[in-house]
Amino acid sequence: MEKILIIDDEKDVQYSFRRILESDPYTILSADSGEEGLKIVQKSHPDLIVMDIRMGGMTGLETLQEIRKIDSKVLVIMMTAYGTTQTAIEAMKLGAFDYILKPFEVPVIKGLIAKALKVARDMKEVVSYQPLLQKEEYNQSIIGRSHAMQQVYKLIGQVSESDATVLITGESGTGKELVAKAIYHHSLRNQKPYISINCAAIPENLLESELFGHEKGAFTGATLQRIGKFEQCNGGTLFLDEIGDMPLQTQTKILRVLQESEITRVGSNETIKINVRILAASNKQLEQEVALKTFREDLFYRLNVVKIHLPPLRERPEDIPLLIEYFLQKLRKHYPNVKPQSVSKETILILTAHPWPGNIRELENCMHRATVISGGDTLLPQSLPTALLGTETRQTAPSEVQPPELNMAEALKVLFATARKDKTLGLLPAVERALIIAALAEEEGNQVRAAILLGITRATLRKRIDKFGIKKELNIS
Repeated sequence: MEKILIIDDEKDVQYSFRRILESDPYTILSADSGEEGLKIVQKSHPDLIVMDIRMGGMTGLETLQEIRKIDSKVLVIMMTAYGTTQTAIEAMKLGAFDYILKPFEVPVIKGLIAKALKVARDMKEVVSYQPLLQKEEYNQSIIGRSHAMQQVYKLIGQVSESDATVLITGESGTGKELVAKAIYHHSLRNQKPYISINCAAIPENLLESELFGHEKGAFTGATLQRIGKFEQCNGGTLFLDEIGDMPLQTQTKILRVLQESEITRVGSNETIKINVRILAASNKQLEQEVALKTFREDLFYRLNVVKIHLPPLRERPEDIPLLIEYFLQKLRKHYPNVKPQSVSKETILILTAHPWPGNIRELENCMHRATVISGGDTLLPQSLPTALLGTETRQTAPSEVQPPELNMAEALKVLFATARKDKTLGLLPAVERALIIAALAEEEGNQVRAAILLGITRATLRKRIDKFGIKKELNIS
């Protein structure tokens, strides 16, 4: 359970926070002074601190400086009364996550706390990229032993300890943010802030303010000076997700950050030097966006210092059984009432054969649904969505002519006739070889789907392909 420490010399404020957050799954700690708060920080290591600036004894700013010495990654939200906003800005420069004015509205403070805890989780959530599952309990991982994923792991290891800008590409749901977190956690900046921002989720007119901050009066509604993500993240790592959706005007400013390591708040002429490593991701083909003039070419080359491409799940089906195991363990860990302890071979074959247009995110959602529906210890095919089972009915148009059906005996006669033509093999091996060729042709060379059609594993199919010399004949790999 996440711990929130409230440091304020007013008991009423502490009580108010307990009432505000009593319906949320947090442990609330409180301190009457900065000195007491520091003792709690050393002993209990809270996930978030909400602290007043003006207190008896140590001030909020003095306490903040000492907190940074104890734990440079703990997030602190400062509270301030009207007329002391400049002090709050000073707190931001000292490393506070954000500040809020008293009196505050409940939805605003709850939203800010939720936002801060999300950042705290991102910074603490170590992302490993071991290709094999060796533990029953582990933190978020990038799963896969396929050749394509091995190349991803190598690149993560090679770029992590440098400050090079990294562009992470891949379809939606392939795990781009996990790669960004892995780079951060294995970097030399892992004791500094990590902030993620989705460029597609913030309205165009607010994105610049969110990134660079703004001055009081810069635009309608800008009643206070605001520190942006670049300043909040100074010394750390900023992940710009879906950067392909960033407006051209904002792209120009990002280019300047990469070239000059400085920013200018909206409504200001003053430049501020910053030291931030940028990781960016996009599910778009940025080369095409450059050709369409919707993405700046010079920014693309600045971002594309090192490129890590995540393959879609359909291109690495051999990783799907590992992911199934991972998600089942994850679901059992978070939901004790989950019944399935294992997955049947037939279920694994069906899941492996699906193309997964939504990639890993879709597979995880499918596993979540299936485990909720399943009533037994083994996850069986009937718990899967009907779309995966191929049970959808298709209406046949009256004009469509259906081919005559062959019974099994007639089909075998045709198969035997084909097999007899092969003089080098006995009848049974010749029939087996013909079946494998037919299955591969039916499934357009897809070995996973052909294996399911034949009722064998993919490994067995590969052995038969090698044994019968089918690889060269069908030109398959």
